[in-house]
Amino acid sequence: MHYCLVMSNAILGGVGAGDASNTVQSVDRAVSILEILARSGDVGVTELAQELGVHKSTAFRLVAALERRDLVEQNSGRGKYRLGPGILRLAGASTSRRDVVQESRVVSRALAQRTGETVNLAVLSDGAALYMDQVAGSSALQPHNWVGQRIPLHATSNGKVLLSALERAEVSRQVPVLQPYTPRTITTSKALHKELEEVRSRGYAIAVDELEIGLTAVAAPVRDGNGDVLASMSVSGPTFRLDARRLPDLAQAVMAAADDVSRRLGWRGDAGSVLGATSLDGQGATP
Repeated sequence: MHYCLVMSNAILGGVGAGDASNTVQSVDRAVSILEILARSGDVGVTELAQELGVHKSTAFRLVAALERRDLVEQNSGRGKYRLGPGILRLAGASTSRRDVVQESRVVSRALAQRTGETVNLAVLSDGAALYMDQVAGSSALQPHNWVGQRIPLHATSNGKVLLSALERAEVSRQVPVLQPYTPRTITTSKALHKELEEVRSRGYAIAVDELEIGLTAVAAPVRDGNGDVLASMSVSGPTFRLDARRLPDLAQAVMAAADDVSRRLGWRGDAGSVLGATSLDGQGATP
């Protein structure tokens, strides 16, 4: 029921929010309109009302709500409605996420085998890093399963990589509150933006004991065909194993793996030209 209420607010702008039954019915009818347009192409409001079994004014109200979200658009020449560009945007986002998981799997397995550590893949999702895939390495006896979990952006290496691709104002919108998880967590905007500048410059991010004491991770960006950061790939493990001596080699391995996945997704750029220098000098003491 909570899902339906959220969908109603997102698609219908709160239509019928005072009555849960009406809300569910409105969402169901809105989805039916999308299905009708997908099946039939251009359809008028009168036809939609007849197929839905509702009054024409109700059909018009639903179509107008969908039109505000660009999910449908009106054919100015014929006065009928068809699926809008918003559908392509939503479908594209879903396809991109499926593609990055599929294309990264073989690379993640190779990276996990090479390092012996757990490899994770994450994407940006409403103020968090959503973990999409995980491959355990030989050293990870009972790794925590992060798949499907939403992890803080400012306290993880994957989160820092995802934030590094955003404008300053968007970073603040994604993480308005910098909650402390350990004494090592970044808790000020100034420190976070400084850290993100370093991530952009060197091409990878590190988090040492920032989300959990004893947990270290290093991550690098996965890019789409346009060079935009689509996801982040990381290697994580206990801090005593991922120490300052080992982090430089792990960073190089993660960057190479992330670049491999990026090229599988159509990226033809060079990491150095996009992110700047990838010097590893002096890294590992602080994330």
